[in-house]
Formats: sequence, structure tokens, C-alpha cells
Amino acid sequence: MMQLSNETPCNKHSLLNVMNRFIAAANNMDETIMVPNLLRDVPLEDRASQASVSHNNNEPSFPSKQRDMYEHYLLLKSIKNDMEWGLLKREMGGSFLEMTMKHEELQVNEGAAEEGSDLEGQFHYHLHGLFAVLSKLTVQADDLTNRYKREIGGGSLLR
Repeated sequence: MMQLSNETPCNKHSLLNVMNRFIAAANNMDETIMVPNLLRDVPLEDRASQASVSHNNNEPSFPSKQRDMYEHYLLLKSIKNDMEWGLLKREMGGSFLEMTMKHEELQVNEGAAEEGSDLEGQFHYHLHGLFAVLSKLTVQADDLTNRYKREIGGGSLLR
């Protein structure tokens, strides 16, 4: 099995670099936030930054599914764990029957996808999406960490 050392230089635009930046940001978030329960019931975005973000970019704003910073913290940790440990751990939680049905569905879907599909195009499409998502998640982890530091330092999250 081939392993990549941490000292292997990689292009700053490589997938490995983007993944490492997200994992580093998530680890920093996890090390900084010593009491995650303090994030409960704290809105995900500041009211001031929420207004400026929605008007300053060209992307449509989508309402977040996370209600508070605590749920967002858990989401970022979960994604990091999935990246580090893979999805097998999550899939093994189901019953044997569920796993068998999923496996059969995958085989049927793979057979249909192989017929006349553009694998290179699919790869580039998903790679582009992965870059975009990981970049946004890295920014979100950094923002959550910085906001926790700022608010804990000021004591505004403490009740």
C-alpha cells in the first residue's frame, strides 16, 4: 500500500492540499473549542456579517440547515471524520439486509453508468465540486474558530 508522507510537496491547487487545509482548520477548531456546549443556541452568523455577506457576493444565498453554531461545529467534525476514516464506518452501522440491498443497487447503477458515459467528464465535474465544497468548509471552520475565540474572549457566549 502506497503512503504519502507529510513532507511530499504538492501544488497549492492540488486536491491533497485542499483536503489538508480543511482537516487542519477542523483540527484547529476542535483544539480551540474546549467547551462545545457553549455554542448551543448561538446563531450561526452575526447579524451584521449576515447582512453584508448576502449583499456583497454574486452567489445566491441559501438558508443554512444548521440552526446554531453547535450543530455547525458537529457537522464540520463529522465531515472531517468521514474524510479521515472513510464512509465504511458509517455504512457498517446498518443491518446486513440494508448493506446487501445497497450493494446490489450500486452494482445495477454502475452497470448503467458505464454504458456510454464520459468518465473523465464526470471525474472533472466531481473534482471541481469537491474543491469548491472543501474550500467553503475550510473557511467556515476558520470562521467558527475565530468567532468562538472572539466571543469567549469577550465572555458574550457565557451565561
